[in-house]
Amino acid sequence: MGISKSINASELTMQQLFADRLTDTVCINLHHGREVWVATLMCAEYLESVVDSIIVRDDDFKPIGIFGGFELLDCLRKNPTRDYKYNNKIGKIMHKNITQIDKVTRLADLIEIWKNSGRAFSIILNEYGDCSTVSARRMIEVGARCKTDTLVSSVRKSKVITFEIDATLGEVLDLMFNNRVRKLLLANSHQFISDRLILSEISKILRFQPDVDYFLDLPIKQFKMADAIEVTGDLKFNEVCSMMQTMDHAMVVYGDTVLTAWDVCLGLLSEGVSMSVEE
Repeated sequence: MGISKSINASELTMQQLFADRLTDTVCINLHHGREVWVATLMCAEYLESVVDSIIVRDDDFKPIGIFGGFELLDCLRKNPTRDYKYNNKIGKIMHKNITQIDKVTRLADLIEIWKNSGRAFSIILNEYGDCSTVSARRMIEVGARCKTDTLVSSVRKSKVITFEIDATLGEVLDLMFNNRVRKLLLANSHQFISDRLILSEISKILRFQPDVDYFLDLPIKQFKMADAIEVTGDLKFNEVCSMMQTMDHAMVVYGDTVLTAWDVCLGLLSEGVSMSVEE
């Protein structure tokens, strides 16, 4: 038996953080020639609950890009019609910068890679000669397992951005993109809308409401919302991460701020957030 010692989480490698579960994450794929409407359906099903992005493959099954809520909602803002989604391919709007890491990549270096790429998502080669994924969503698991006395009040959190119930989809999307956030709180409540929830409603409209052609004028109140958990006490960082781990749409409200998966990533870089590693 080795001797365990406590090391700052930021200094640990992917192998140390995840051990034999490093390549367990399901890799969701889509061929670059598939239509945007298919991509919308896939994101509505998988985004956040399984992965943060979906990998785009070429004819040889090589990863050539990724897409997620950002690409699809940005496309929706610029081309808000049904025809565009049926007549254009995901390869046209995908994010082409895929970052690849390996098992010796340190957490601190990974977060820096994500800061520079603007996307908290990377691929890692697995034992099958293909790739698995590492994303901000997985870092919530790390936060839940860490040892710390760091309180949620002292870690970086995001400012609350709210929308009104009488807003249109176009107005909500403008708020998201102007503030660079994936989730917005409904004013005077703890309900929120997210990119995945919006895409879920759009996918239903594409399938079941053929008379709807222009999307930006849709009233946001017809979209399903989720409930955020409010943290009223000054809980430890790992305790809040444990709460977030159980949520399909991971976000907690703390005062006039929110803690998201990206905030968790940055919180893991804090001094005093450590994990036990066997030497």
